[in-house]
Amino acid sequence: MENQAMLDAYLTRIGVTEKPMPDAAGLEVLQRAHRLSIGFENLDVMLGRAIRIDLPSIADKLIARRRGGYCFEHNALLGAMLTALGFADRPLLGRVWLGGDWPAEPAAIPPQTHTFRLTAIAGAPWIADAGFGGSYVPPLPLADGAQAATPDGALHRLRRVGADGAAEGEWLLERAGPAGTTDGRAHAHDAFQPQYSFSLAQVAPVDLELSNHWTFTRAGTRFTSACLASIVLPDGFASLSGRRLNVHQGGVGEVREIGTAAVWREVLGDLFRIDLGLEEAERLFDLGV
Repeated sequence: MENQAMLDAYLTRIGVTEKPMPDAAGLEVLQRAHRLSIGFENLDVMLGRAIRIDLPSIADKLIARRRGGYCFEHNALLGAMLTALGFADRPLLGRVWLGGDWPAEPAAIPPQTHTFRLTAIAGAPWIADAGFGGSYVPPLPLADGAQAATPDGALHRLRRVGADGAAEGEWLLERAGPAGTTDGRAHAHDAFQPQYSFSLAQVAPVDLELSNHWTFTRAGTRFTSACLASIVLPDGFASLSGRRLNVHQGGVGEVREIGTAAVWREVLGDLFRIDLGLEEAERLFDLGV
């Protein structure tokens, strides 16, 4: 698929009828539409399939076959589309702290299993992230203390926390908001909580390949131990962990267990925008995780 054809198909997939301009408003429109339309999920991992992160494979999966994916898929697609729209763009790697303690002793520092994008607007650096499954991360200018609110009632903040080359990262993204509008790892709180840290080091394609391979093969991790899905809602967030569904919107939360594979598959399609075959859904539902 040529880049222009891919861009047209992508914009149709996320429901954007006019090409966004390469400015802050355009970035917010594009990224939010992406997160409202394409679910986050690890279902191929649980089906024993390798996660391919070359652009044609990602476009086939997320656009043509109307599946979801995780950050290495979502943000590779977002980056290619940003470039096609005239944004400067390159990948970054981050360490996820959601549900963990920051800072940590060297032995407890998490691996770089998250990727997102560094772009530029009017010559100033911004971060863009359509692939963080834990919550909605809005586009933010890369500036110490930069903040942005989101419709789910959360506030996000960037802080510069380390020197260049620091193992824990130079920058930290934090979130303060309802625990219900996350993927379930957050806890009730009133203060900012760490989401992920990162540096601005150049990331080579092989770095992404390595981190992606670790993510879909490492035994005992979140991505290899349970069926996961999440999606941003206009005023909330929905997440699925195994058969447990959490939907939080308009300030109201509901948690329930899904009882059959048919209903599980229906929820994936209707709520998470993930098209999954019946046989695949039955295999995953029978795992019970």
